[in-house]
Amino acid sequence: MPPIYMDGHATTRVDPRVVAAMVPFFGEHYGNAASRHHQFGWAARDAVTAARSAVAALIGATARDVVFTSGATESNNLALKGVMDASREKGNHLVTVCTEHRAILDPCTRLAQQGATVSYLPVREDGLLDPTTLTAALRPGTVLVSVMSANNEIGVLQPVAELSQIARAGDALFHTDAAQAAGKVPIDVARDGIDLLSLTAHKLYGPKGVGALFVRRGVTLTPLLDGGGHEAGRRSGSLNVPAIVGFGRAAELCQAEMADEAARMIRLRDRLWHGLQGALTGIAVNGSMSARLPHNLNVTFDGVNGEQLLLGLVDVAVSSGAACTSTRRDPSHVLEALGVSERASRASLRFGLGRFNTDAEVDTVIETLRSLVTRLRSPVSVFDIDEDDDEPPPGWGDDFDLEVN
Repeated sequence: MPPIYMDGHATTRVDPRVVAAMVPFFGEHYGNAASRHHQFGWAARDAVTAARSAVAALIGATARDVVFTSGATESNNLALKGVMDASREKGNHLVTVCTEHRAILDPCTRLAQQGATVSYLPVREDGLLDPTTLTAALRPGTVLVSVMSANNEIGVLQPVAELSQIARAGDALFHTDAAQAAGKVPIDVARDGIDLLSLTAHKLYGPKGVGALFVRRGVTLTPLLDGGGHEAGRRSGSLNVPAIVGFGRAAELCQAEMADEAARMIRLRDRLWHGLQGALTGIAVNGSMSARLPHNLNVTFDGVNGEQLLLGLVDVAVSSGAACTSTRRDPSHVLEALGVSERASRASLRFGLGRFNTDAEVDTVIETLRSLVTRLRSPVSVFDIDEDDDEPPPGWGDDFDLEVN
């Protein structure tokens, strides 16, 4: 059978309508958007302006407050490092959550090495941050609170509006990494009291290598990059016009189709979950089902070796619940925060359904997992992998990348 892609949290296929919008800007309209004295530059500038408006509309922002970047990782770094550097006179305390993506946790580590104080808040067993926990963490000198809108592994949607109110009451700015949420669920930065928001195109059927940071007017941050003063001095560098155009088109499509697409994703996700429940015993969903992205499912399969499970899914693209790479098999810090055991964490799969998945593909995945898990639970294993072995088997990692994005 042709391979089935259900790893939509890692990346998404670029929508053909997005590709069509981008193509002219590789050849016909190839000008630099900063070139102000000829029509090639004007065409590029106008295309960027339109894309900026489209991205802003997707999150309820004003176009002038959207800064284009290379992706959500850069946006997160610019938000955290830029705000903390610009706010040194106010304080050096930053608050975040232990289940954040590495694109938040690693910049926090760097800031701590440079003298900042970082508080990592725990979550409940359902993956949600208790607002009272955030309230207790705030103190004089707290500059910034950063809580992701939707978790990249378990799909849990945090109560962003409530959390931002708490941050504001504590005289702190509020940032959210919305890479997984943007284009999938409604976002309104004005309604939700968000000061900074990161997003990226390749999670919403746009191209890789382009993202954005919303910076509410009046928020000051120190740029990471100097050299030309592009993006109102907040991010220097020639703009990636074709990718930005694609980002804008992807944002338009998400805004127009979000409601219908979310309903279809919920139907497919429930079909997958109910099908797995009917086919197998000893399975459980990780994270809240009520506060969850419509296309996410993170499932633990009891009684199986997690690496065997992934190796057996030859024609199904999913991710392990464990945040590991092909050469490092560490358990997921997200599932660990929920109280999931290391063995169960390793035997968990993250499904990221998407725009191009079908009912037939869902049914095929259900049957594939029914057959595979049944065999793995049999007394004689179909693979020979020792979970306690410190070294991966020969060839492990040559064709598999298990890193959770």
